[in-house]
Amino acid sequence: MKTYILGIAALVSMADKVTAQVDVEVPRLVVNVIIDQLRSDYLEAFAPLYGTDGFAKLMGEGRVYTRAEYPFLGPDRASAVACLMTGTVPYENGIVGEQWFDRTTLQTVCCVDDKRFKGNSTAECTSPQYLAVSTLTDELKVTSGGSSLVYAIAPERDAAVFSAGHSADGCFWMNDFTGQWCTSSYYNPVPTWLSFYNNSRGMQKSLPSITWEPALNVSAASWWAATTSGTREPFSHSFSDETTLRSFKASAMVNEEVTRFALHVVRNGMLGVDQVTDFLSVTYYAGNFDHKAASECRMEVQDTYVRLDAELASLIDAVEAKVGKGRVLFVLTSTGYTDDDRADEDLSEYRIPTGEVSFTRAYLLLNMYLTAVYGQGQYVLAASGNQIYLDQKLIENKSLDLNEVLERSASFLIQMDGVRDVYTSQRLMLDVGTSPLRSLRNAYNPKASGDIIIEIAPGWRLVNENTDERVLQRRSYLGFPLIFWGSGIEPGKVDDPVTIDHVAPTIAAHLRIRAPNACSASPLNLR
Repeated sequence: MKTYILGIAALVSMADKVTAQVDVEVPRLVVNVIIDQLRSDYLEAFAPLYGTDGFAKLMGEGRVYTRAEYPFLGPDRASAVACLMTGTVPYENGIVGEQWFDRTTLQTVCCVDDKRFKGNSTAECTSPQYLAVSTLTDELKVTSGGSSLVYAIAPERDAAVFSAGHSADGCFWMNDFTGQWCTSSYYNPVPTWLSFYNNSRGMQKSLPSITWEPALNVSAASWWAATTSGTREPFSHSFSDETTLRSFKASAMVNEEVTRFALHVVRNGMLGVDQVTDFLSVTYYAGNFDHKAASECRMEVQDTYVRLDAELASLIDAVEAKVGKGRVLFVLTSTGYTDDDRADEDLSEYRIPTGEVSFTRAYLLLNMYLTAVYGQGQYVLAASGNQIYLDQKLIENKSLDLNEVLERSASFLIQMDGVRDVYTSQRLMLDVGTSPLRSLRNAYNPKASGDIIIEIAPGWRLVNENTDERVLQRRSYLGFPLIFWGSGIEPGKVDDPVTIDHVAPTIAAHLRIRAPNACSASPLNLR
């Protein structure tokens, strides 16, 4: 009898747990925080300087994945945000970077340009036309029959558009010249409260009065001071005219404006006021001031993280006060890259193997070589980044075998100093399975990428004289966290590696909706 009673009690306990899991309330609002260039080493270095309601709260009370990474090689801001929101890689979603060469127009295109849709408070014509698959927010809109409200806010246009998706109610970014929050006619109608904010509290009026000085009168954190070089003197930066807006957007001060406007959107956009889940994406900046080398802005880097901690605390407190504790799911992660390394850094001073690979010279020599082999012609259309685009129509008109041309080109280019490897489109289109080529293939897209991709040896600089590109090649691991906090999330720390394509299906499962239509990654277990 005792055994029988214990068995019944165990079954009842299990039933209660199952019921509790089923009855967990779907959040009224998801706040997706994307921090451009957030790094784990900096995040940990400045931890003694944080308060209790920002990073400390999220790290201490959330489900923290300490070793997040992107499932493709070389993410930038645009490709990272697109991957985060679609749950898949550039090979599937079409966004290989902030810009690429368009074979049809023979021009470089921006990833969010679209002449069909004029801007509001900007001359930029914008839409997500190049985003080839659905996003998490698109699926939320479909599931709710359009009832869910979706807004996205970012200092830069590409991050705003890709975090908004195709079906958002609002998508806002900062105008590079006026500082006003702007949008596109693609996202109709433009809310009246946008003009009210720009006219009453816009950056165009307040920018001249802003001075950036250290928020805390403290020396650099011990880890930071002991292992880094460069100035750690107090600083003072003013933003007195419109020519400094780009440097303002690459400073810690932009995050205060992002928070201020985000809360304006929460209040006026009526987010989280009913049982239908709404979605807000907010992008902050954690890169170096004005994209300088870290050695030139040590104290600014520290202050960026200190101020970012305060902005997160303000965002969390205000949103919870508006929507209710336990009714908001916060998700935080990074774009997974950094502009910390400068191409003009002289590594030879430390006897580290280094040098320059001139991309202009490389494609000129390649065209000369192909002309010698196959006859007169302009075989190379363009070079962008580390990629070379061939004239496929010319190759076809000459009845040449494209595979042969690609292989000959790769064999020629691999002989150049500083070139570690050369990958052709045909090589990447093969089934690479789980080989080391997978991350490179994931970053490739047949419609946007070049025919030839050159891998520069670590420590060497890629130089393109035509585009003024100078990139120092590094393949070092860059750690950053992935954090889920609030709305029924079980706290914990996970040190196993996790890729960012799992974020969209994880949030989708938590909201009980479908994952984006090209997402094959499985959801993470948050309970």
